[in-house]
Amino acid sequence: MKNIRSQFLFALVACMSFLTSYGQGNEKLSDAVDDRKMEWFADAKLGIFIHWGIYAVKGIDESWSFYNGKIAHKDYMKQLEGFTAGKYDPASWAALIKESGAQYAVLTSRHHDGVALWDSKQGVNTVKDTPAKRDLVTPFAAALRDNDIKVGMYYSLSNWSHNDYDEFTREEKRYDIKEEPKRWERYKKYMFGQIGEIAENFNPDLWWFDGDWEHSAEEWEAPRIRELLLKKNPNTIINSRLQGYGDYSTPEQGTPIFNPPAEYWELCLTMNGSWGYQPLDTAYKTPYEVIRIFADMISMGGNLLLDIGPKANGEIPGEQVHILKELGKWLKKHKEAVYATRKGIDLHYFYGPTTLSKDRKTLYLFVPGSPQKELVLKGIKNKITSVSVVGTGEKLEFNTKGAIDWAKYPGISYIKVPNRVIDPYMTVLKVTLDSPLELFNKYGPQKEGDKQEESH
Repeated sequence: MKNIRSQFLFALVACMSFLTSYGQGNEKLSDAVDDRKMEWFADAKLGIFIHWGIYAVKGIDESWSFYNGKIAHKDYMKQLEGFTAGKYDPASWAALIKESGAQYAVLTSRHHDGVALWDSKQGVNTVKDTPAKRDLVTPFAAALRDNDIKVGMYYSLSNWSHNDYDEFTREEKRYDIKEEPKRWERYKKYMFGQIGEIAENFNPDLWWFDGDWEHSAEEWEAPRIRELLLKKNPNTIINSRLQGYGDYSTPEQGTPIFNPPAEYWELCLTMNGSWGYQPLDTAYKTPYEVIRIFADMISMGGNLLLDIGPKANGEIPGEQVHILKELGKWLKKHKEAVYATRKGIDLHYFYGPTTLSKDRKTLYLFVPGSPQKELVLKGIKNKITSVSVVGTGEKLEFNTKGAIDWAKYPGISYIKVPNRVIDPYMTVLKVTLDSPLELFNKYGPQKEGDKQEESH
């Protein structure tokens, strides 16, 4: 019984740690979020996350494998010897990301294991400690910018390999920072040094922090971090894992069912179940599944940060390349319904994902599979002037019935979608309105700025 109870408590702690560390989209954000600098992020819709590090050598969990006791730390770090990056081609990476339709990319410059992918003056890095003998970040950042893709840098505040960091593994702690504050100050000097290097060398458009759950904002000196970054680049944006000093929220893996409370947010998501390269994890999502999740996220006003995990030699697995290329084909065809759009309408009005143009005069309907007979759109006060297929422009038949008095009773619109216009993954329809969208709810007409019911 004692053993069972111990196992239960361990599982509970692990679960709580997971929820705390990975965030659920409700993290506290800065009180000084600048809407103007966030516009590109709101317009972008799709980003690519890249988890690349020595963990790809054995194909094991990044950092967590030694933290959770699956492998000894010394054996984990032996992967430094096998990290060659021999086939790493940053220009090809950037070209593939461009082809996917992504507008920004986020690279793990240093994970919790402490291995920096650039020529850092502090700690372990790929230039002096691996056979790669290369700064892997500089050419990639340059290649992204050559392709007009925004540059994002992931950086873990924690470093479980650093002798002056208090946490080592789930079972072992090096020291208490209140009892040995000088060690903590040494660690922060190292951490600020690396953050400064990234800011100076790569000037990221976006910072993706992680590892913040192990300490408070005060212990991390989060206000000082934000100040340092904005001093270097006033337009840079920061994710929510800086405990009250970020600009946007980052729910992870579990797709949100309801809108996260943050105005700006992204879902970060793996293609299979792993962030880094793990050859035994073959449970990849299909291109359709990725596109469907993507449509749901943008319908709720968010972005998708889709992850890839390159091999230790720098090759991107074929399954991941396939998904990116198929996503890119679909996005190229339907780009007007995706980029620079805003949150769609509630499922009560249309049973499926939707987006709106910024002027609210165009409503886009995302239709997975083949509709049975007719699509139904209801609760729309505006008159529909036309319905067409995004990507081809073909006009579709529609009619509105039951509109006795448009000011009080909106009627129901029916749209016929013939099989010949169906997209293999997801068809998108363009509904043009005679004026900016106004919705009805049980309380009457609803105008822009009124509080709407939660989508999804």
